[in-house]
Amino acid sequence: MLPLLSTNPTTQNHRVPGYDVTDEDDPMIYRMANCTDPDQVQALIWAGYRQIFSEHLILESYRQTFLESQLKNRQISVREFIRGLGKSEVFRRLVMETNSNYRLVDICATRFLGRSSYGKDEQISLSIVIATKGLNGFIDRLLESEEYTENFGDDIVPYQRRRMEGRPFNLITPRYSDYWRAQEAARSTTYNLSKSKYQGTVSTARVRSGIPAMFLNMAVDLSPAENNYQYAASGGVSTSRVAIPDMTVDRQNAKQVIRRSESSTPYNYLPY
Repeated sequence: MLPLLSTNPTTQNHRVPGYDVTDEDDPMIYRMANCTDPDQVQALIWAGYRQIFSEHLILESYRQTFLESQLKNRQISVREFIRGLGKSEVFRRLVMETNSNYRLVDICATRFLGRSSYGKDEQISLSIVIATKGLNGFIDRLLESEEYTENFGDDIVPYQRRRMEGRPFNLITPRYSDYWRAQEAARSTTYNLSKSKYQGTVSTARVRSGIPAMFLNMAVDLSPAENNYQYAASGGVSTSRVAIPDMTVDRQNAKQVIRRSESSTPYNYLPY
């Protein structure tokens, strides 16, 4: 197994105590020891969903009811609940399958460790864990780290430790980036056109016209040729074929002609 590369922190903002005044923008800390009734436990569970899935509206299909039941009965700790969410099929489908290993490291650092990744060095280092141990081994590596234990332990839901410029991570780190949207658009277009061709609803020419690359090539072919006047002025091409209209005006013999303006209405203006 390849050893992990050593990485240095790019900033100390999340490692030193802040001097800002406490206000409503500070993250709320959800601790299991402070939960004295079922409503508070449920609020802690929803906080875990929001932190790990980064979804403001949790769908019913996203819920891990078995993990919720274990946490409510105090059979597992908050750390094990977060571990279960990270290893769930929902997290694999929503986050892992839609991102590269480098971006997966950046996203998991913000959600599990409450900080941004230390640039490309840490992304390359932890991508080795993903490549060798898979998603489950990578989640274990984060939750068993000394950094996670010191900041969250077994009892606290991870949160953004220091907020830069008042912007939470879930607003600046979407679930997938632009390259995945481009792949999805190309995959959807190709699938729909191929399916239509297989069912015999459209012709081969129609299918080929819907391919984005074919459309771009057609647009390039249809672009009109333009005269390069800078190149022509330097003597590179002949300018005799460029017709320049006569825009001169004989101001001495010109007479001012005033005509009655026409109206766009069904009737014309009446003469004075």
